[in-house]
Amino acid sequence: GLSTLTRSLRPYNSLATIWDTIARTAYTQLNYSPLLLLGTLVGMSLIYLVPPVGVILGVVWRNWAIAFTGLCGWLLMTLAYYPTIRFYKCSFWLAFSLPAIAFLYTLMTLDSALRHWQGRGGSWKGRVYPNPDNL
Repeated sequence: GLSTLTRSLRPYNSLATIWDTIARTAYTQLNYSPLLLLGTLVGMSLIYLVPPVGVILGVVWRNWAIAFTGLCGWLLMTLAYYPTIRFYKCSFWLAFSLPAIAFLYTLMTLDSALRHWQGRGGSWKGRVYPNPDNL
């Protein structure tokens, strides 16, 4: 659950360290399944990326129905994320960044699969551990 008492023991001072942490195990969580990966990538894109893209394209194309629909989706996800933002005493404006955060997480998940397929998946402290199914 949520707790203000939880502290990370490892420093995550950059996007690169966060990226490596997620990419190390994201594909493992999908049981190394290309089908689950595809479903995750499509699902994350539909849920988190379509609304802001809809806003942008709606404005560019002057199609206010698309822009409004995208804005409604973006506002709904922002409202759903806001209680977590408030709990951790972050700026209200950070709640609007959920699509960008989800986009990065989606890329990290894809990178995790690419690393696995290249034989570099599951690396930890410079060592690469094999897929347990291949042992």
